[in-house]
Amino acid sequence: MHTPSGFHPGHALPPALDPGAFAFAFTDGNLVVQTRDGTAAIPTLADLAMLGPPSALHYLGELDARACVALALPPRALLPSGFEASGLRALFARLPAALLSLAARAAQIVAFDATHRYCGRCATATVMRAGERARECPACRLVVYPRVAPAMMALVIRERTLLLARAPRFPGAMYSALAGFVEPGETIEDCVHREVREEVGIEVDGLEYFSSQPWAFPHSLMIAFTARYAGGELRPDPAEIADARWFAIDDLPHLPSSVSIARHLIDATVARLVTQAPEPMR
Repeated sequence: MHTPSGFHPGHALPPALDPGAFAFAFTDGNLVVQTRDGTAAIPTLADLAMLGPPSALHYLGELDARACVALALPPRALLPSGFEASGLRALFARLPAALLSLAARAAQIVAFDATHRYCGRCATATVMRAGERARECPACRLVVYPRVAPAMMALVIRERTLLLARAPRFPGAMYSALAGFVEPGETIEDCVHREVREEVGIEVDGLEYFSSQPWAFPHSLMIAFTARYAGGELRPDPAEIADARWFAIDDLPHLPSSVSIARHLIDATVARLVTQAPEPMR
């Protein structure tokens, strides 16, 4: 879900919006899409006009010179024939990557607006802050911004094997790299060492940054690394990890969706290890 090429972000609504603007509309947290023969498409503002005025409208920017907006519809909105409301995960294979990325961005903005209508310090109703994407309390002047929660992801390498784990919430038998949220006062590197130690009981070194990805489930920024195994025996924390194993690069389990940074990290690491000479035994 990387920012698509051709997208120019913005936050200030233009004086007039083209009815043909992409409308990323949400009801009960689900994205409204047009459906036809099993495919999904993002509707335009004109397509949704029959549903009445939205409770909130947020400008996202332009995708290939076409305006994009996010909006909230009433709960349990009655959608006309040819439309459905779907969770974003269910749309991974049904929407183009660029529109899926913007849908994830829109989901976070709509959720932020809905959950920050009142000041957390004095309970006064907040208003949109001019000049930036934020809400401000007119009484005590507290300013709040959309929440972004940084999280590390670490793919641990031992010779030509990868440490992959399965969380209890994972669907089926899927395994992935380790991940966890950054705590106050931590660097991202501190977080990698702590989370790996807490989740599986081993030590790592040789951290190498791979890439990052916004992940709207619900508001994370995933920051991915590879790391070398440095010692210890696997002792998965049963509260976090259902299973953790070392997998040979030519015998991997069921992996995450290709949409996720976890899959990109695993695939890129496997491709690199295939071309490298084996490292000395540690």
